Amino acid sequence: MQNKGLVKLFAVLFGLVSIYQLSFTFKANQIESKAEEVAINKIPETEDDYRAKRSTEEANYLEAVANDTVFNIGIAKFTYNEVKAKAMNLGLDLKGGINVILQVSVKDILKGLANHTKNPVFNKALDDASEMQKNSQNTYLEDFFIAFDKIKGDTKLASPDIFYTKALDGEIEGSMTDDQVKTIISTKIDESIVSAFEVLRKRIDEFGVTSPNIQRLGTSGRILVELPGVKDVERATSLLQSTAQLEFWDAYKGEQLFNFLAQANEVLKDIVVDKKETTQDENKDGENTEDAIDDLLGDATTDSTAVATVNPIFDLIRGQGYQGGPIIARFDVKDKATVLNYLNMPQVRALLPAEMRYTKFAFGKPEKDSEIVDLYGLVGNRDNTPELSGAVVTDARNAFGPTGKPTVSMQMNAKGAKIWEEMTGKAFSQGSQIAIVLDNVVYSAPGVTTGPISGGNSEISGNFTLNEAVDLANVLRAGKLPASADIIASEVVGPSLGQEAIDSGTMSFIIALILVLVWMVVYYGKAGGFADVAMALNILLIFGILSGLGAVLTLPGIAGIVLTIGMSVDANVIIFERIREEIAKGKGQKEAIQDGFSNALSSILDANITTGLTALILFVFGTGPIKGFATTLLIGIGTSLFTAIFITRLLIDWYVNKGGNLDFSTALTKNLFRNINIEFLRKRKVAYIVSGLFIVVSLGSLFTNGLDQGVDFVGGRTYQVRFAQDVNASEITKTLVGTFGSADAKTVGSDNQLKITTKYKVNETGAEVDEEIRNQLFNSLQPYLSGVTYEEFIDNTNSNKQVGLMESFKVSPTIADDIKQASFWAILGSLIVVFLYILFRFKKWQFSLGAVVAVFHDVLITLGVFSITYKFMPFGMEIDQAFIAAILTVIGYSLNDTVIVFDRIREFVNEHTNWPFEKIVDTSLSSTLGRTLNTSLTTLVVLLAIFVFGGESIRGFMFALIVGIVVGTYSSLFIASPLMYDTVKRLEKKNKKEEN
Repeated sequence: MQNKGLVKLFAVLFGLVSIYQLSFTFKANQIESKAEEVAINKIPETEDDYRAKRSTEEANYLEAVANDTVFNIGIAKFTYNEVKAKAMNLGLDLKGGINVILQVSVKDILKGLANHTKNPVFNKALDDASEMQKNSQNTYLEDFFIAFDKIKGDTKLASPDIFYTKALDGEIEGSMTDDQVKTIISTKIDESIVSAFEVLRKRIDEFGVTSPNIQRLGTSGRILVELPGVKDVERATSLLQSTAQLEFWDAYKGEQLFNFLAQANEVLKDIVVDKKETTQDENKDGENTEDAIDDLLGDATTDSTAVATVNPIFDLIRGQGYQGGPIIARFDVKDKATVLNYLNMPQVRALLPAEMRYTKFAFGKPEKDSEIVDLYGLVGNRDNTPELSGAVVTDARNAFGPTGKPTVSMQMNAKGAKIWEEMTGKAFSQGSQIAIVLDNVVYSAPGVTTGPISGGNSEISGNFTLNEAVDLANVLRAGKLPASADIIASEVVGPSLGQEAIDSGTMSFIIALILVLVWMVVYYGKAGGFADVAMALNILLIFGILSGLGAVLTLPGIAGIVLTIGMSVDANVIIFERIREEIAKGKGQKEAIQDGFSNALSSILDANITTGLTALILFVFGTGPIKGFATTLLIGIGTSLFTAIFITRLLIDWYVNKGGNLDFSTALTKNLFRNINIEFLRKRKVAYIVSGLFIVVSLGSLFTNGLDQGVDFVGGRTYQVRFAQDVNASEITKTLVGTFGSADAKTVGSDNQLKITTKYKVNETGAEVDEEIRNQLFNSLQPYLSGVTYEEFIDNTNSNKQVGLMESFKVSPTIADDIKQASFWAILGSLIVVFLYILFRFKKWQFSLGAVVAVFHDVLITLGVFSITYKFMPFGMEIDQAFIAAILTVIGYSLNDTVIVFDRIREFVNEHTNWPFEKIVDTSLSSTLGRTLNTSLTTLVVLLAIFVFGGESIRGFMFALIVGIVVGTYSSLFIASPLMYDTVKRLEKKNKKEEN
């Protein structure tokens, strides 16, 4: 081998750099362990809410040392912040946290640009676009333009009541064509999405999350946010979804509207109670009465007592405000929607005095641990716009009021300060209040007792916790979102589940590594030991590169590393088998080693390039943990090539040059797979029949039994719940069906853990809906939860949590359809790329055809196995993004095997020009059989170790790989090469006929 000195230098440098990079991870873990220890010693378990207090104490400790020098490497000194920035990032499945995809509402942006027009064509196009989005790959804007064009008639986008408005004055003219307007609107939408992205980024920066990830997803208005390590999930989701629409309204005194409330109650008796009786009389087809009332009142009537009451409003009142104050009445939180629906009915609003006809009703923020909320009446106007908006706020800070409670102080610009002075002056003279409203919730409605307030200073108080005050100040500083941002996909992983994943991942890693290291020594003797040293360096390099790149390590990522260990054996196996062949030909040791490495190089490169291509496609199309799997696989392929080709060679040459002797075998394996000559092609028809039967059975099951499609592909919500005792999945499914209409509970791992899936309200987004469903889930499961409270059930701050909601996952149908399409293109793309690569390398389309048909064969049978067995397997077998990753990996592995054989066929065609093609194919298959079985068995052992010890969340993923590799090994021997042989011979016969 040339340039040994250079290889040694690179090996040493790469190793040292990897150790250097990983040292930051060890140091960061050490400091964080110290912070946890300090918090435990300071906050005993006897204190109320001790987990949250410990979490705060940990954060305080880390904040205190953030800028302190904590790590010295030579003369280089690093603060904790610098150490943390260089440490390896753990994904959600290992650290816990939240991963969401937010959909910025392009519909809301369009409404705003059109000044909330009432134009029926415009609004119909918006509704049609929303419907189209459920099964469309277009962006919302593209579907809006399509919908508008279909129904526009003579209406133009540049009409005065659509986009030719004051807001767009100077940019859109009435004479413009629709195409011209579309270009401008597209630019405006993109600007708004960029604005939303920046607002969210600022909020996350202020939130103080370590290693956050935020990125735009194409031009669809979707934004991916990953917050690993976040424990307070409710706080994080509120931060992300809050539009921060701050408004200042004059408020009526409560007594000014109480008489109206009494009149409304009387009118509603006729509307609600009489209507209920009418509905009961007319309900002859068995329609549920409550459903009929719900239809009458819209979505508001969620509580059955709301329609059964004698006094529709008064029976819901839980208290009144003080004399001269702004509170009209107090209600239960659960009745908010019902009350607002009542008060906004046309028949009810008609009761308002003429001077109050534009009154805007809004509820306040409930006090902590209270289910009572206050109703306010705000002085509205024809345009329903506030006198002053939050756009004038230039700065905001959390502070403490005179009573010591957290508040938020604000500073306004000159324009805002002037209006604020006028508003406070009027309120002072009239003895009225000013309501401070954020996202349609009244946070406070203070009176003005000292005269007009000049200078633009103001303060919001409203029963805040310190965290709430901090978050509100942060979002006000960051600015408001240009439109609502709904969570259309989310994954929440509790910290205890993350720790379990680390433990199981580490266990699988160690066991797989030990098995591979021992096997290499057992099979190849001392040479196997040298391969083990190279493999150890390979692992060090993988982790070092991951840390250096700032890549996120996930549980599938660990699986990718462990799989790389199994597959990296392949390069050494190919080399050692070729060296054994050269020794068997009678060559000397040094010559055999030289020729073995040279002859193996082509096969190694072809095999790794095909696997790398599928991993690259997986990286491009995958998201989250799947991208982590692809990242580690790609890095592993590169480091495996370096260590197998150069480091193993370096070690072997060193040993041989100092007089050592290597047999590349042991007493047990010396003659294993020697002098094998199997006539594979004679058995090809039997193989075709067997494969045909498997494919028919698989297709039959796929058409009749189908597949267990995960929420990734169909939309829905999934919850992983752990119970103190074993539970019956079927019994709980029946209970949940009664609650949600459709639900499914499956045992996950042990009998005390269930994965619960429902499509209930799958099309609805928002924090309120998520909270409602979690509440209903808890209420339904309460008999099985052994006295666990709701707070304990959803608690994500406990890193030792053993009972309750451990993980949740949500995907809306819109994004589920996109994921399914992306998965389809990922598989198709990988097949096309590999077909072209094999065609390029082997020059004959027959080789490409054989390889791709074999891959189709492997994919169909793997799908068939999942279709046949998913109903009774004791682990999850959902078809989701992880399964697609497994399929793509199987494609890469199957092609790896096939390419090794094809490479040997090409070699024999050039060496043995007088041999019949049949003999060349059979001899090639026989001569590579040792390598094929050795690599397959080693990889299977590794996969079985992950399958058994690697944790429940990736068991289905591993099962798909195991099935795929077994089938892939078979197809490379009995499908790919025989099919290639048949097509070559058929073409030869055809050519002979044409010549004759």
